[in-house]
Amino acid sequence: MSSVKNLEALFPTEAQIPAEYNLTEPIEQREYLVNGEMRQWAGKTQDVWSPIYVQTANGLEQKRIGSYPITNPEDAMEILDAAVKAFDHGRGEWPSMSVAHRIECVEKFTQQMITKRDEVVKLLMWEIGKSLGDSQKEFDRTVQYIYDTIGALKDIDRNSSRFMIEEGIIGQVRRSPLGIVLCMGPFNYPLNETFTTLIPALIMGNIVMFKPPKHGTLLHYPLLEAFRTSFPAGVINTIYGRGNSVVPQLMESGRIDALTLIGSSKVADKLKKMHPKVNRLRAILGLDAKNAAIVTESADLELAVKECMLGSLSFNGQRCTALKMMWVHESLVDAFNKRMSEEIGKLKLGMMWEKGVNITPLPEPNKPAYLKELIEDAIAHGAKVINEGGGESFKSIVYPALVYPVTREMKVWHEEQFGPLVPVVAFSDIQEPINYLIESSHGQQVSIFSKDVHQISELMDVAVHQVSRVNINSQCQRGPDGFPFTGRKDSAEGTLSVTAALRSFSIRTVVATKETTENKAIINQIVENQESTFLSTRFIW
Repeated sequence: MSSVKNLEALFPTEAQIPAEYNLTEPIEQREYLVNGEMRQWAGKTQDVWSPIYVQTANGLEQKRIGSYPITNPEDAMEILDAAVKAFDHGRGEWPSMSVAHRIECVEKFTQQMITKRDEVVKLLMWEIGKSLGDSQKEFDRTVQYIYDTIGALKDIDRNSSRFMIEEGIIGQVRRSPLGIVLCMGPFNYPLNETFTTLIPALIMGNIVMFKPPKHGTLLHYPLLEAFRTSFPAGVINTIYGRGNSVVPQLMESGRIDALTLIGSSKVADKLKKMHPKVNRLRAILGLDAKNAAIVTESADLELAVKECMLGSLSFNGQRCTALKMMWVHESLVDAFNKRMSEEIGKLKLGMMWEKGVNITPLPEPNKPAYLKELIEDAIAHGAKVINEGGGESFKSIVYPALVYPVTREMKVWHEEQFGPLVPVVAFSDIQEPINYLIESSHGQQVSIFSKDVHQISELMDVAVHQVSRVNINSQCQRGPDGFPFTGRKDSAEGTLSVTAALRSFSIRTVVATKETTENKAIINQIVENQESTFLSTRFIW
């Protein structure tokens, strides 16, 4: 597949779209969730265009799949007022509810969510161009993440359901919610990565204001009724519209207690600076990444190629954990490029519902042009596109490009491509990729490919001070969800994983008293009569 004409032919006619996966009618969302009610919207709306084009008698036409509300700053502030009221300085129904009852609410939501699987999966496919298998996997992994989160919270609560006595002081340490959480997820995993912050924030007793990503908004619509019926009024509220319009006023109000964003470090920096009391703001951020693969002279070439292919081109390379720079020892680089080119040539390009599809349309309208700009800049500075047809594009489809040799003068050396572009750098001295890790403003992960135990150890001991995860002979990735997920430098703030996220969205709080007969009697009475939802020895099964 090396011609634009062939790429154009990938787009289907309406009749070629399988009925079970087609969206026959646009979804015109005219509701949003605020203060426990589905409020009707009669204002401006945003059209949603799929990255899929359809062959018609008039030529290719981009498929419009629906629309959603564009709320304004006044609406956003009204939603914030509802959230603040629901929290009520921690005295609201949700933050003062027992952990066991909050878990019941989340379980109720999850059971309803599961009934919407087919709708959400279909919208994942049409909104962001994710393959059927990957869309199903994202939904199922999200459900599993919720159940794992419930299990982790039970463990935390069990460990907290006892009293400590030290130096004549009786105390119980439990976790309290932070307050109002503004949650903004990414387009590439609009369900999973959004819920890995939204669910732990909710279950710890926080009030959530949720703004869906620009690409991947409609897929949350089928879940709004489940949110409404599973949680008390005002506990979760949705904000729509343009982020640069509705978010600044929220931050400037000073009433946002926690910001969770998976996206750009530049955006995160701007938002944090808008808050008048930044020291009060808890930030849980998943940001830019430029993860490197280091393929040493002793590496298993076939293993390195397999993992680098998966790491760089899974979901079109649109993952923060994707491998975005390949450092290959000069003794292997020619063989590596040859094998990578061969494997790229085997990839199947097509529509999301096609069996075995690897490369699908890109949801960001400007991404093909940006990737072309990166490739042209690299060529202008001496690089070549190694694989046949690499970098060719038509509409939303871009054929993966293997670019070599990449040098520091090129934009792709510094910028996160977030697409099907694979840059390769040759090195002779292991200090070269080490210097790259040290000098980089990113610090999420690295992959080391080697059979030499001494060399792996040397690289690992340097890398652990530059990134948050070192992968040996395997691609970079987020999972398993029990592992901590974070980053150094500009790549993250705070830690996400099943247990770490619960801690990130809460604070350790102590109730303490002197060990006197009178105080022990008071504590016993509170616990035995279940006077408090916080101070408790109840055991959650």
